[in-house]
Amino acid sequence: MSSTQQLNDFVSQVRRDILRQVHAVNSGHPGGSLGCAEFFSVLYQEVMKASANFTMDGKEEDLFFLSNGHISPVFYSVLARSGYFPVEELKTFRKINTRLQGHPTTHEGLPGIRIASGSLGQGMSVALGAALTKKLNGDEHLIYSLHGDGELQEGQNWEAIMYAGSHGVDNLIATVDYNKKQIDGATDDVLPLGNLRKKFEAFDWEVLEVEKGNDIDALRLAFKEAKSKTGKNKPIVILMHTEMGNGVDFMMNTHAWHGKAPNDEQLEIALAQNPETLGDY
Repeated sequence: MSSTQQLNDFVSQVRRDILRQVHAVNSGHPGGSLGCAEFFSVLYQEVMKASANFTMDGKEEDLFFLSNGHISPVFYSVLARSGYFPVEELKTFRKINTRLQGHPTTHEGLPGIRIASGSLGQGMSVALGAALTKKLNGDEHLIYSLHGDGELQEGQNWEAIMYAGSHGVDNLIATVDYNKKQIDGATDDVLPLGNLRKKFEAFDWEVLEVEKGNDIDALRLAFKEAKSKTGKNKPIVILMHTEMGNGVDFMMNTHAWHGKAPNDEQLEIALAQNPETLGDY
């Protein structure tokens, strides 16, 4: 296990990667990516039991599915920094005919990417299908997924949530990035989600809540507890309270940076707040 400082250093470098990717092409989604840097770092550096040799069948290993695919910059950074593909390839983000498209896709064959996740609301169904497949194959590894809170306004999620709960799909750990913001403003202003804890509980899910969703140690404890609750006839969801744009002061406490790239001056300010720790690409 890495030390907390080592993971925080990893997160600092991931933030730099996110910022530099979106700045280079003046497009992308830095806000949610920054808010989930700690989540991805803990998941890939410590929690998941994944094979070093990526294959699409995913047999005998834990699997992860990103549903809110617009936060691809953080996903690409952590995959590269975890050895799935060369870090230097991050330079190709959102460029024509490259493997690092704005939303993750599969036909380019990028290691670590299992589904195309451009359309919101579909990841829960895919994760559910993968979890059922693991059970049918007698594979005791786990399925992890990440979903935006605004994404839960999509109805397809709730069909999958209802099915998973009613059928006791207990090898699934879903996480909701609960930052209460989306591209058009606060979720409460766009389409209120109500009490997510009670909603998931009503569909017979085990619900964990992380009030400090950008804290490494809090996430470690949440994952440890979530794993301890698998195999008990209930799917598990972690409601992870994060801050959109976390780690860059002028991007926090607003939805404005959901899908906007920093200019040259803003990039330098943001990078200055996040020291280089593993080497830029």
